[in-house]
Amino acid sequence: MEMIVMQLALFVLSLFLGVELITKVPPTLHTPLMSGTNAISGITLVGAVIAAGAGDSASGLVHGLGFIAVVMATINVIGGYLVTNRMLAMFKRKN
Repeated sequence: MEMIVMQLALFVLSLFLGVELITKVPPTLHTPLMSGTNAISGITLVGAVIAAGAGDSASGLVHGLGFIAVVMATINVIGGYLVTNRMLAMFKRKN
């Protein structure tokens, strides 16, 4: 029980820190920041693959949730690359 309270407190502190940091970023830097954040979320994809392979072979629920996590993390990573591509296209010179 004590561990759960500590983890919840850490989560809430991280949430407040994240909100404070994001509000300090100028609007012109939001797209590059989001693009970098989505690229970093490739780590989430690795974690989802590990979670999908975890558990005993009889547990279909673990594998199902792991598969859903892999799909959602993949969508997030691809979206990050698409946003980055669109952002970089805005800065190309028109010849």
